[in-house]
Amino acid sequence: MSKPSGEAKLSFEEALAELEKIVSRMESGDLSLEQALAAHKRGLELARFCQQRLESAQQQVKVLEGDVLKPLTAAVERDEPEGG
Repeated sequence: MSKPSGEAKLSFEEALAELEKIVSRMESGDLSLEQALAAHKRGLELARFCQQRLESAQQQVKVLEGDVLKPLTAAVERDEPEGG
């Protein structure tokens, strides 16, 4: 699937900001049906883009941490004092 125009140049933060604006416009109820459909389509494209960037970042963190990431609950239990 090809990337929508301009998406390749967007940073994660820019895409998220645009997505937030789209959500606000759609929630306002001021869009026509055609505008709402176009906004929905663009919102889906941006959401997919953001999800892909987050997944990529997660993979990079796993590599940097050497796959030693542990569930938060295990770390908390380990740090709690005995009998406490």
